[in-house]
Amino acid sequence: MSDQISPLAPRKYPKMPAIKGVRIATAEAGIKYRNRTDLLTMLLDEGTEVAGVFTRSKCPSAPVDYCRENLPGGKARILVVNSGNANAFTGKKGRETTAATGKAAASAAGCKVSEVFQASTGVIGEPLDPAKFTHLLGEMVGQATEDRWLDAAKAIMTTDTYPKVATITVKLGDVDVTINGIAKGAGMIAPDMATMLSFIATDAPIAAPVLQQLLSKGVGATFNSVTVDSDTSTSDTLLLFATGAAAKRGAKRINDPRDPALMPFKRGLNKILKNLALQVVRDGEGARKQVEITVTGARSARSAKRIALSIANSPLVKTAVAGEDANWGRVVMAVGKSGEPADRDLLSIWFGDNRLAHQGERDPNYSEEATSTYMKSDEIRIRADIGIGRGKATVWTCDLTKEYVAINGDYRS
Repeated sequence: MSDQISPLAPRKYPKMPAIKGVRIATAEAGIKYRNRTDLLTMLLDEGTEVAGVFTRSKCPSAPVDYCRENLPGGKARILVVNSGNANAFTGKKGRETTAATGKAAASAAGCKVSEVFQASTGVIGEPLDPAKFTHLLGEMVGQATEDRWLDAAKAIMTTDTYPKVATITVKLGDVDVTINGIAKGAGMIAPDMATMLSFIATDAPIAAPVLQQLLSKGVGATFNSVTVDSDTSTSDTLLLFATGAAAKRGAKRINDPRDPALMPFKRGLNKILKNLALQVVRDGEGARKQVEITVTGARSARSAKRIALSIANSPLVKTAVAGEDANWGRVVMAVGKSGEPADRDLLSIWFGDNRLAHQGERDPNYSEEATSTYMKSDEIRIRADIGIGRGKATVWTCDLTKEYVAINGDYRS
């Protein structure tokens, strides 16, 4: 957690309503940080269904393995998250820690070990001692209340400069249901699921397989379309919990992903996913500008996304944005190196509404003055039209500043 809050932080936080069936507690376990909360428990009522999406890293953390084992059961009663130590690349010790945590959490919540979910974030390669925090779980379960969503978001922060929360209320049939979400992430953020930790809960009565389908599909244009530094974490975890409490208010249970009553919920969930994903980008380590990159006219949507990510992940593009330099040559370079079909003589590039390049050369009407003024904004839009097809995609990133190097140069010390 940085002392300096990102200039792109939200001006105010939404009032996070209670979700019936979810109670939250946080604590100071002193895992790495002093005088701040670093432990979160989320207690879930019996019958809560769960879906999840995880990192595609081939070096996943022990908690990711643990969640993957429990996910097929489809039921959740307690979530335990710590910050300061990722419990990743910790071998047998890491597995022993997740087993001990699972046992302590199940005992505290009065549930099966298979209904426990865990996540850890922080330094990789340091063993995580379960004795530092498992003894706190019983007391935390006793103290958990419904109104602590912002506290929950604060407890899972590492190099984040602000907590990330989002909420929306949508209709399920004629009944209002609420979706709340929290996220953490600032560095080691790249699309490949889920680019960080995020926990979302709703009172909607939706079966686990339906939740899973919604979540797996929803990440494509949201969490998997953001990148801070092209590095995919070992610990990326996105979990969605549905307590089903709205059934008592007349909401009908959804067992079929094609049920038309699900459409407003699906749209609401995707809004929450996008909101949280963009908050992560806006808190990119050292970030001063949010950058939206849209690629049109590509051979296919997949090709467009690969080109967009090539632009978004280019240190030269990102440093040009940081320096407020309208260097469209960097974008040409990133399109060319993407390995995707492109035609130099059909390429057009815009920064905002300013067309800089057209049909393979500088636009004759290009104004350096107008574009330089535009580059001073804290939200920059770059568009590249490849000119060979109908594929399009949008991804989001941030600029790359000296602070990114400073934060990551001494992350362990």
